[in-house]
Amino acid sequence: MHQIKITMLKQFFILCSGADKNLLEGCTEGEQTKYVGIGATVFFTAVMAFIASSYALFTVFDNPFIAMGFGVVWGLLIFNLDRFIVSTIRKRDNFKSEFLQASPRIILAIIIAIVISKPLEIKIFEKEINTVLLKEKNAMALNNKKEVGNYFKSDLDKNKAETDNLKAEIVKKEKEVNSLYETYITEAEGTKGTMKLGKGPVFKEKIAKHNLASSELDSIRKTNLAKIAINDKKAITLQADLDKKVSETQPIIDGFDGLMARINALNKLPLIPSLFIMLLFLAIETSPIIAKLLSAKGEYDYKLEDLETALKATLEQDKYQRTLLVKTSASMHDKVYEDIAQDKKLYDLQRQKATELLELQAHNFAEKQKQTM
Repeated sequence: MHQIKITMLKQFFILCSGADKNLLEGCTEGEQTKYVGIGATVFFTAVMAFIASSYALFTVFDNPFIAMGFGVVWGLLIFNLDRFIVSTIRKRDNFKSEFLQASPRIILAIIIAIVISKPLEIKIFEKEINTVLLKEKNAMALNNKKEVGNYFKSDLDKNKAETDNLKAEIVKKEKEVNSLYETYITEAEGTKGTMKLGKGPVFKEKIAKHNLASSELDSIRKTNLAKIAINDKKAITLQADLDKKVSETQPIIDGFDGLMARINALNKLPLIPSLFIMLLFLAIETSPIIAKLLSAKGEYDYKLEDLETALKATLEQDKYQRTLLVKTSASMHDKVYEDIAQDKKLYDLQRQKATELLELQAHNFAEKQKQTM
């Protein structure tokens, strides 16, 4: 049972390598192992692509099923692409020509490595990225609060200025009343004013002014306090609107942790760790092609070349035979028609038929001319 599992796994990896299974069965165990290794590399590269793309799309859609669905499609795409390119590379005696043949694949591997590595880098450095995002969110929240505050600032300042003016008017009147109070008291005591003790005419005049000012103070206080109460309610409403606006925009700031935001945060971290991870994935992605380039021309390559050259020779031979057949047939037909052209009886018959045809055409033309006259 264990041997069967090993054989099935071996056959699966050979299938992943894109090699001809029937042709490889007649090769040595070492040759088969080489293509098992290439197939395993292709398979696990696709698995890494599936994991990376699933995580990347999970950060976008926040739905594991959608992310895994797209991840499967991306993994199969990478698997099929790697399998196709590795299986189509042919071993030649010239390494330079082999490298030129593989150069588009290497360029593509660099692109794929970057695409695959970024999501996994984001996951590996998740804590550091969260710290960067937290700082950015806090800065954005402060800026947002400042901008919203500036939007309401003019109304709040105007309301506060009106309230301060109303309070200042009350204070001013209170000072006036207190001053008049002190004036008529000192007049009664005889310490100021007429310097006469008692409640004389001047005292009565001063107390009348005080009473009038006190009455005006009561009126101003009543009116202004009512206006101040209205302004206080307005200030509370404006502050509530400001807080509401801030709270409405806060979820947008809190949601600032998508894929692009995390990539930007990753770019703000030290470059060396990310670079090493990308180089690791680049090595993994190019390992099948590197293994194919560095490996010597083996038994499988010779057998495959033998089949291809045999087929090519057969096709070229068939093509040459068809060309000769066409040339021979054309030569035979030319000779047959040349013999026919020299036949006197056939010539006389052809001449007679042509003469009859010309006479018939001339007769028809003459009849049409008569009808038009």
